[in-house]
Amino acid sequence: MNGGDEVVAAPPGPPQLLDWKFSQVFGERTAGEEVQEVDIISAIEFDKTGDHLATGDRGGRVVLFERTDTKDHGVSRRDLERMDYPIGRHPEFRYKTEFQSHEPEFDYLKSLEIEEKINKIRWCQTANSALFLLSTNDKTIKFWKVQEKKVKKISDMNLDPSKAVGNGSIASSSNSSSPKPFLANGGSPDRSYNNLSDDFSFPPGGLSSLRLPVVVTSQETSLVARSRRVYAHAHDYHINSISNNSDGETFISADDLRINLWNLDISNQSFNIVDVKPANMEDLTEVITSAEFHPTHCNMLAYSSSKGSIRLIDLRQSALCDSHTKLFEEPEAPSSRSFFTEIIASISDIKFAKDGRYILSRDYMTLKLWDINMDSGPVATFQVHEYLRPKLCDLYENDSIFDKFECCLSGDGLRVATGSYSNLFRVFGCASGSSEATTLEATKNPMRRQVQTPSRPSRSLSSITRVVRRGPETPGVDANGNSFDFTTKLLHLAWHPTENSIACAAANSLYVYYA
Repeated sequence: MNGGDEVVAAPPGPPQLLDWKFSQVFGERTAGEEVQEVDIISAIEFDKTGDHLATGDRGGRVVLFERTDTKDHGVSRRDLERMDYPIGRHPEFRYKTEFQSHEPEFDYLKSLEIEEKINKIRWCQTANSALFLLSTNDKTIKFWKVQEKKVKKISDMNLDPSKAVGNGSIASSSNSSSPKPFLANGGSPDRSYNNLSDDFSFPPGGLSSLRLPVVVTSQETSLVARSRRVYAHAHDYHINSISNNSDGETFISADDLRINLWNLDISNQSFNIVDVKPANMEDLTEVITSAEFHPTHCNMLAYSSSKGSIRLIDLRQSALCDSHTKLFEEPEAPSSRSFFTEIIASISDIKFAKDGRYILSRDYMTLKLWDINMDSGPVATFQVHEYLRPKLCDLYENDSIFDKFECCLSGDGLRVATGSYSNLFRVFGCASGSSEATTLEATKNPMRRQVQTPSRPSRSLSSITRVVRRGPETPGVDANGNSFDFTTKLLHLAWHPTENSIACAAANSLYVYYA
């Protein structure tokens, strides 16, 4: 206020385009190196602080990484940010530990092999400097505790050989290299082996002290992963999702037809809260594809279906949530229906925004952002790889059309990301007025395939019509004229909870990028 003139701040414009840079790669392949099936990464998850990163693979292993750049100043990164301390370094992680979470099993009753592949990992609340996480394969969920423990060692032998007199020692009496005959009851036919004084003689008056072997705790530490609980035998179909509740006490697990509610402390009992199984399986029209708890409301969760719909349910309404509170779906126009319409409409992943206001969903061709207060349609739709639409027949024949791509949101809710083929992933701006649509490749040079013209249709909160922009229809060529490869697909990625950093998996390699 100056001389009665009011200064009005200009409305904030869309955020600047991010310049993505390569940070790190773990498990980088050399040229021509063959990837082992068991090494392919199948799950990625940051913890809530972003200081730890977990990956799971098809071999049933969980690998943990910890952030290193926050420790250099001796002060936590959040404290430095509060002090406006200039932080020039980008996020860096280092290998922390790994453990075998699941083993291959065989269900003899159903004659079914249960593979060890990790489907999902979810971090739980930390306590006493220990890390806790849930991991699941197709049938069994496990609750892990990872903690640093001091290494215990056994002290020296019980008698110091230097103080012994004679031609023998304790070591020679117990560890002789020559074989000794023993009787069936453990005795020895040679009495000298049972007579300690034959091996060495004690000094006159005996020894002043006899040292017994004791276990001592050294200053060395090692990370130990221990399975605290196993949640098994609750799903007839393959588990596709697990999600922690904000209450810190419960979590859900979802398979094709049911969602179960568990208490972390009780492994032998769960409550079935959603059941879409019809009385006659011939009447089955859709299955559950993904489920997630609301980030702050412990009574709300959402689940998606193979028909492209998302249902929001409230656990306060009834014990069995057969009816939903809200239904989010966008019917396909009858004129554009084809044989592939229902297949590509299936939602492979949903994620809540950090504030719980929006839900991001990924179907085969698009990303959609939904406002939970508006069930008339998505507030924004992003075309991920529209140039593949003419190739749907080929994708169907090689089963690529059934690939399940994950999606993620930035911590500030301004951007969304998801993967595609040829190890590409897309980052879209979802703030009002943003036209950001970046294509990155999971290599050390992520901007190599950058698409210059945005290929996303923008839809503001107030608009009703949807704009569809199609890519070139040249077979085998993407929107930037590069050939695409169906065999290399980027299915799994995660966005750091507080910074513009993305971790993504290309086969057995974990790439980390920052902006």
